[in-house]
Amino acid sequence: MTRDPGDPGDPRDPGDPRDPGDHPATAAVADTPAPRTTADPRARSAAGAPPLTVAIIPARGGSKGVPRKNLRRVGGVPLVARAVHAAHASTRVDLVVVSTDDPEIAAVARAAGARVVDRPAELAGDTASSESALLHAVAQLEAEGIAVATIVFLQATSPFLPPDGIDRAVAAVRDGGFDSAFSAFATYGFVWEQGADGAATAVNHDAAHRPRRQDRAPHHLETGAFYAFDAAGFRTARHRFFGRTAIIEVPEATAIEIDDLHQLAVARAIAPLVAPPECIDADAVVTDFDGVHTDDAAFVDSGGNEHVRVTRADGMGVALLRRAGIPLLILSTEENPVVTARAAKLRVPVRQSVADKAAALRAWADDTGIPLSRVAYLGNDVNDLPALRLAGWPIAVADAHPEVRAAARVVLERAGGQGAVRELADRVLRARAVRD
Repeated sequence: MTRDPGDPGDPRDPGDPRDPGDHPATAAVADTPAPRTTADPRARSAAGAPPLTVAIIPARGGSKGVPRKNLRRVGGVPLVARAVHAAHASTRVDLVVVSTDDPEIAAVARAAGARVVDRPAELAGDTASSESALLHAVAQLEAEGIAVATIVFLQATSPFLPPDGIDRAVAAVRDGGFDSAFSAFATYGFVWEQGADGAATAVNHDAAHRPRRQDRAPHHLETGAFYAFDAAGFRTARHRFFGRTAIIEVPEATAIEIDDLHQLAVARAIAPLVAPPECIDADAVVTDFDGVHTDDAAFVDSGGNEHVRVTRADGMGVALLRRAGIPLLILSTEENPVVTARAAKLRVPVRQSVADKAAALRAWADDTGIPLSRVAYLGNDVNDLPALRLAGWPIAVADAHPEVRAAARVVLERAGGQGAVRELADRVLRARAVRD
């Protein structure tokens, strides 16, 4: 499963039009943790502080297998931003750096809280290795007076990077007497190779005496997700494996890496299971109306008047958000007295007859001064997709359209009109309680 260090790519391939879960034009990301290094790293180094553990994420703009791969979203978050978040969640990483030749990737990385090193074109081509990008990034940092003791090399195209695994890799290098370390998962699989004549030969077992699983020692399959190594040793070896190397075992479920569109689809499908966010750390909540506050059904009387069903639980959720001082907005495509009446009852501002929800969301965010990366948008159908792609927290109700579910960072457990708004409110308030 290890990735070819060259990772060939086409510098400016357009995104796949069949893929509704991406919007390369936006740099909005969510859930950006504050870096733990409150002082400038250069000041820390100059003041005699110990050299840093630096996480470096090489992220080229080009990719042939999955165009604009590092900006593709899994769980509603661009892959490069997911890697930055994982590095920030590690307790052993002092500084997070993204090395890129692409302005859009750089913007997303900065919004997620990373420092950006401009990657020269000669180190971003089809044959350039990740090692060359790492060496360049370290040289740039040290030219600015930032001393690097340990390098953590993270692959953005591994969407489920485990922060605790990163911590264990750094500990192995800093404290455990290892020179390098890499992520892998244990496997008891029987490996075979096929010869030139087509015949199979057992590789890691004796085919004539097939042992039981419990009688075998496991092998470890490299995931390609993360590596850690001593910076001085890496400069000498110029390769990620040198000296005494440690295996950092991680769950097999986190081992997926994205090199083609099928793997991207699989990652999106399993994201809610592998890495579900328990809280929704947003500063504002914007929702659609039909299919979110309602079950998307309407009763029409003989006079042509529409009636919808809402739940008091959602009303209480909205009240709790208002009481906490969290700004709210309802965006609706249609102009409907029912929407007006419900918004008035909830005491929530509403914008109706909105043909372009993305433009309306951006305008509202500009008016309120709330960054889009801090907005949770709750939708249910394809007309919500442009707004979902802008929001840092794109959220889908449980019975949302499949394209909306694929674009969402969080898929709620409750359906529209059946407590979805209350569930969102509870999770936003839970995040605020943890943060405070």
